[in-house]
Amino acid sequence: MTALSLPKRPKGRPRAAQNACFDLDLAAWCAGILEINSTLDFRISSRGWCYILEEKGGLLKGDFDVAQKRINACRKSGLLPLDICCDDDGRAADGLEYLDVADVEKMATHLLRYVTGAHRSYDPISFWETQPKYIEMATEKIDLKSLFSRECRPYHLPITNFSGWTDINSRAAMMKRFAYWETRGKECVLLYCGDHDPGGLHISEFICSNFADLTGAVGWSPEHLIIERFGLDYDFIVAQGLTWIENLETGSGKYPLNDARHPDHFKPYVQSYLRQFGARKCEANALVTRPVAGRGLCRRAIFRHIDSDAILEYERQLADAREELRLEIRRQLEEGALSL
Repeated sequence: MTALSLPKRPKGRPRAAQNACFDLDLAAWCAGILEINSTLDFRISSRGWCYILEEKGGLLKGDFDVAQKRINACRKSGLLPLDICCDDDGRAADGLEYLDVADVEKMATHLLRYVTGAHRSYDPISFWETQPKYIEMATEKIDLKSLFSRECRPYHLPITNFSGWTDINSRAAMMKRFAYWETRGKECVLLYCGDHDPGGLHISEFICSNFADLTGAVGWSPEHLIIERFGLDYDFIVAQGLTWIENLETGSGKYPLNDARHPDHFKPYVQSYLRQFGARKCEANALVTRPVAGRGLCRRAIFRHIDSDAILEYERQLADAREELRLEIRRQLEEGALSL
């Protein structure tokens, strides 16, 4: 047993010595997780940790559910930090107060530095104004949102976790952004990365249908929207040595998709998948074990649609606007704009 092997209690009523041994194994397991976490530059879910532990410690697919529960139990007990797993931002509290530094002299220095350097954060021009396309990204798992955010941020590219796709408000908000940029002559693109399973490969139709459901309320139709799935395909899974889950169980219903009793079993997209890949799938969470390759996929997908020359033009226009603001701030300061 290695430090990253999943600690298991013996069956039956454990003796005191067995409990003590389990506690030691659990502490070593948590220490191993913390060591791995120190090497990561993104946060992952408890499910994502299972893929890391499969890769590093030989965790079996059949033990994923147990490992997830154990990780969360250790977060609750304090053996692991609460924030070792990423959470859904939609659950964050609003209305929290944020206090300023209590040192008046330091606060005054901070504010004066802000005023004289405020032009550096001046953004009067949208990144997308100079681009021929407007792009957003969606992921099926929160792990991928965390992994890809670093690639999206420099290009002001919104990224959404579709695990809450049933939320009408978030769907409508995305539609309104596409509608706005379409009226400004942009071709709109939605990049999507999700599971390699029948639904994941058929995602374009699902997304269009979900958008179309709100067309009457939002006043925008997805008929011109380009939906491009990127990420997990068969060749990438094999090349990166990602693991398959040998079933097609779904989140709803008691029968897997490869069972004729499942209501979607005989649909063409399911039958096509079964003929090509069999009754197995690869979850998008597996990408957390290959962060460099995963981010490479994300970056290449973005640059299939981003115009590099337009980036330079945006940066030129932004630099001019910021310099104009810097000079105006200086002018007003010299004229005593901050007199008290």
